Amino acid sequence: MTDDVAEHAARFDEKASEYDDGDHSPEYRDCRDLVIEHAAVDGDDVVLDLGTGTGALALALASAADRVIGRDVSEGMLEQARKKAADDGIENVDFGRGRFREPNLPDDEDVDVIVSNFAMHHLSDAEKRDAIDVIAGLGPDRFVLGDVMLFGEADPEEPFYSPAVDDPATVGVLADALTDAGFALTAVERVHEQVGVLVAERATGDDHV
Repeated sequence: MTDDVAEHAARFDEKASEYDDGDHSPEYRDCRDLVIEHAAVDGDDVVLDLGTGTGALALALASAADRVIGRDVSEGMLEQARKKAADDGIENVDFGRGRFREPNLPDDEDVDVIVSNFAMHHLSDAEKRDAIDVIAGLGPDRFVLGDVMLFGEADPEEPFYSPAVDDPATVGVLADALTDAGFALTAVERVHEQVGVLVAERATGDDHV
């Protein structure tokens, strides 16, 4: 991570109350919608949303899932997620502190689908690889990652990331990390030159994009 976790959490704590009212780009919204679509959650699934923020993915998936677990480093963002769940009467969600490399799950917790949107780009490439190894170790059938990712040359002048706090990886780096962790990459959705969605499923020996 380009700064330490406490600083990162504090930055999001400050913007939590206004985060949902922010001017999110069309690419961000398209990415979120594609993650929800590719998650393909059914009523028996337990879903883990890493970097859940104010719960946009978790709450959208809750009606189709058995249970959704949201984890984030920012208590301010989690408070907003809990408030939204309570306001909407959504009871099958659990929001708590956790991060990619330490999702803070009970030892006996089984998850079927893991999702994340616009969060992993805060990690360095080495940290992303470690995070993907942790995700694979949780044994999900599917991992859907929407994020800032580079299909071409990096352009920090674009609005999708700031080099001061973000460290987006190339699609190739992410694909290699996923396959090395035992996933098969089954879909690549290019939303923008610097935004995309990767769908990874537990490898069976004949899966491929």
